[in-house]
Amino acid sequence: MTEIAFLGLGIMGRGMVRNLLKAGHDVTVWNRSSRALEDDLAGATVAATIAEAVAGKPVVALCLTGPDAQREVYEGEGGLLAHVAPEATVIDATTTDPEVTVDLFAQGQSRAVPVLDCPVFGSKGEAWEGRLDFVCGGPPAAFDSVKPILETMAATVHYLGPTGSGARMKLVGNLLVAAQMASLGEALSLARKTGLNPDAVMGVLDVTDFSSGLIRGVGRASLGGAFEPFFYLKHMLKDARLIGTFAKASGVPVPNAGQIAEFYQTAVNRGLGDLNASALHKLQFEAAGLED
Repeated sequence: MTEIAFLGLGIMGRGMVRNLLKAGHDVTVWNRSSRALEDDLAGATVAATIAEAVAGKPVVALCLTGPDAQREVYEGEGGLLAHVAPEATVIDATTTDPEVTVDLFAQGQSRAVPVLDCPVFGSKGEAWEGRLDFVCGGPPAAFDSVKPILETMAATVHYLGPTGSGARMKLVGNLLVAAQMASLGEALSLARKTGLNPDAVMGVLDVTDFSSGLIRGVGRASLGGAFEPFFYLKHMLKDARLIGTFAKASGVPVPNAGQIAEFYQTAVNRGLGDLNASALHKLQFEAAGLED
């Protein structure tokens, strides 16, 4: 059993906390806004401040919405770095700018606190069921020390290399997620507009070698008009912008990713930001002259 502070109780964070509690860890939670906890999270201690949450804890985990939230939580007199115990290990599952990851690691080093970048692949269901895929960067010894904790929340855990490697891998993977999502919306629009039977379409996509878990799961949901948020569309836009910044800094042209980011911006402008990332398909169906 390890005492763990967990900061961030969004869709992903709540699932992670659930599995930490199931594994028998003593978890203290904090969120930037007041949030009711599900019955499965009743064993967690709720802290009023970051300082209260992290005080004396050997492990601090967090999952936030992006770089701005990280800066707010880590920095300043009331922030994580001002109150975390010396030599504690920080596990940061936030999808973020790799340069921010490197900077926060450097700030942690000044207090002998290793900050691991450990973003995840998966959404609400995987987080709740402990089936996330962690991609991690940072000091190997720090990673090895918390790997058993990560495994309580994970289907797989991957060590990618030095600080920033996990953050970079996350954006590489999300580029593929965004591309599949946009291509799937175009394909479903074409199938619907030309009168193909939706069940028959998915029957083919269930077995072909060009399919994927995303295509099979999201395809059925979109054809059924189901866009309940498992991963918010507005967060996919944030990730798409991060991919563009990362690629530009790396000197890598990603024209398709840039166009997809603009699609997501249009979807947010249409008021779809609080739906699932797949609600991009609503926009694409509309563009094809189809009703939802």
